[in-house]
Amino acid sequence: MSGALLVAGTSSDAGKSVLVAGLCRWLARQGVRVAPFKAQNMSNNSVVTLDGGEIGRAQALQAAAAGVPPSVRFNPVLLKPGGDRTSQIVVLGKAVGHTSALSYRERKPELFETVLSTLAGLRAEFDVVVCEGAGSPAEINLRADDIANMGLARAADLPVLIVGDIDRGGVLAHLYGTVALLSPADQALVCGFVINKFRGDPALLAPGLDQLGELTGRPVLGVIPWHPDLWIDAEDSLSYVADGVVGRPKPPLGEWLRVAVVRLPRISNGTDVEALACEPGVSVRFVTEPSRLADADLVVLPGSKATVEDLKWLRDNGLAQAIQEHARRGPVVGICGGYQMLGRKITDTVESGAGTVDGLGLLDIDIEFTVDKTLDRPDGTVFGAPATGYEIHHGTVTRRSSTLVPLVTLPDGTPEGALTNTIAGTHWHGLLENDAPRRELLRWAAAVAGRNFVPAMDTQFAVVREAQLDLLADLVADNLDTDALQALLATGAPGGLPVLPPGAP
Repeated sequence: MSGALLVAGTSSDAGKSVLVAGLCRWLARQGVRVAPFKAQNMSNNSVVTLDGGEIGRAQALQAAAAGVPPSVRFNPVLLKPGGDRTSQIVVLGKAVGHTSALSYRERKPELFETVLSTLAGLRAEFDVVVCEGAGSPAEINLRADDIANMGLARAADLPVLIVGDIDRGGVLAHLYGTVALLSPADQALVCGFVINKFRGDPALLAPGLDQLGELTGRPVLGVIPWHPDLWIDAEDSLSYVADGVVGRPKPPLGEWLRVAVVRLPRISNGTDVEALACEPGVSVRFVTEPSRLADADLVVLPGSKATVEDLKWLRDNGLAQAIQEHARRGPVVGICGGYQMLGRKITDTVESGAGTVDGLGLLDIDIEFTVDKTLDRPDGTVFGAPATGYEIHHGTVTRRSSTLVPLVTLPDGTPEGALTNTIAGTHWHGLLENDAPRRELLRWAAAVAGRNFVPAMDTQFAVVREAQLDLLADLVADNLDTDALQALLATGAPGGLPVLPPGAP
């Protein structure tokens, strides 16, 4: 089997990322050498690859599904929003500056060359490349210089599947309208549809699928059911809904441990807390206002792409004071930007240009932002157990109290992070994915909070994630027309597909 295809969506968070992961695992289980690819991603959820760069976390998950190490080639252009109109731009894993929406368009021709050459290299190396689009291909105001959706499909001659989320309502109209807004040349590459997150009786949906096929001349290649056990690694930060429970909490072995994760406006790598949600008896919620901390046992401040601005947001809505008050009686954990906020001073002339501002004053450290971004995959020990993680940050610790106990100790004895009676902080993302350190951190938090929480000794985050990827592959195998998918990979888009009016010019 060989070839490539593009999975586009009717919108952001329609299911593109998980479908690509499922396709990658399905193909890998058949012995196919497969790689994921997203030409341009806009996300603050990112990881550090083995080749020392930075890519979207979804592409790292898709690489795991494919059974290959994550590489910067899987996501050659990454935009990390730092505000409503500006983003840091990362090319082949390295930050190359900041851009506005308008100035970014001027850079696209050069970036498109990088995208196409990277994709060509992957297609030469792997049997199959499964590409993921960005947002929706029907954003016709952006089509002229698109490098991630139909622009990519046209340039690389990729057959296109369009996935729609039926949970949002109106999915049949979304699928039809997406095709109808494309130009005739773009429509010629759209080969079929996939419906995601279906609940209910398939017989009730079937007439609509038949009519959609008749109206568009394109088949629905499958309906993926909503599955209660599928939840890890949300790609879009908009998936972190305030007051929503993360995961599927299992009953406690002792008492429940209630975790409140502050849903920062510019949250980065909020997926860090998903490992906590794998533990029986741990209830994890994202929160956005002070009252939600009142009954929390543990408060988590996650990463941020705009630390100083998000710190101001904490103060403006009263969460800063609520966190400080909670720290007098219960545990607080800060990760990356959240760790930096816990310090005494933050000097930032790089991201916000705010100069020196006060932190929350809960840790005796000072932070200074540097132009060069730290990208690393370190290892060390946490609570005496071996641990690994990854670092992505501009802020560095320039002063720490000599009496401050480190949370992490590097192999050469260098301290990283901090641990006090009620506060734990680290620059490491992924730390909570280490099973023994996670259990010990929860044990510490429960002791501080006065909860009779009992960690489960058999929870393995890696096993949970692998089970999720296998579940995705099962959903693909059981619910999609895999013969039709293999035909698309082998021969590309069939000729003679009808053009739907009006068809963008």
